[in-house]
Amino acid sequence: MSYLEWATMEIQIAPSILSADFCNLERDLDRIANADMVHVDVMDHHFVPNLTIGEPVVKRICEVTDLPVDVHLMIEDPDRWAPGYAELGAHSVTFHAGATHAPVRLARQLHDMGCEAWFALRPAEPVEPLYDILEEFDTILIMTVEPGFGGQKFLANQMPKVRRLRDEITRRGLKTNIQVDGGVSPSTAATVAQAGANILVAGSAVYGAADPAKAINEIRDAAAAAYRD
Repeated sequence: MSYLEWATMEIQIAPSILSADFCNLERDLDRIANADMVHVDVMDHHFVPNLTIGEPVVKRICEVTDLPVDVHLMIEDPDRWAPGYAELGAHSVTFHAGATHAPVRLARQLHDMGCEAWFALRPAEPVEPLYDILEEFDTILIMTVEPGFGGQKFLANQMPKVRRLRDEITRRGLKTNIQVDGGVSPSTAATVAQAGANILVAGSAVYGAADPAKAINEIRDAAAAAYRD
């Protein structure tokens, strides 16, 4: 992929329902109808300290929304559990470098099931060891907060990692997406897009706004303007 092809890739906004009202999830899914996908965090109170939702809730989310469902597994043993989320109808399943035992095998299994395989790195994890298996994944998620809780402060020190990854993707002519999750808002969207991320996860910046749909448009517009510079 040339620099020009990268620079014209579509910006996608993925609101995180971690910041939604869990008693009114269908209503809050309707409020983000202008998003590109919905980001669903599954946490097990082991890999991360928080505990959220599991398969029954994800199944219903897939049934009631027209948006692609991006399931972010912050759990132990995704090799065992990730295929089940693909079976429920997830568009993509993200699993963490620090949790999987066989990332390539799992990615190929998800692809065989018609589901995209996305790979996540926490802030302290370097991106370079991933280069040898980069072609196996549709998207790489760079966490810009420590995973586990919403509403954390954006870690700008992760942007060099995003830039190095984008440079490697471009150098090799791949079409891999880069997703950023954590502290994304209208004020940080340009920073992450300029570094090379094209999928932006935003939770509190969307659901904490009076008008979530307007917040999505503001984040998308800020990111798109910087991405195409």
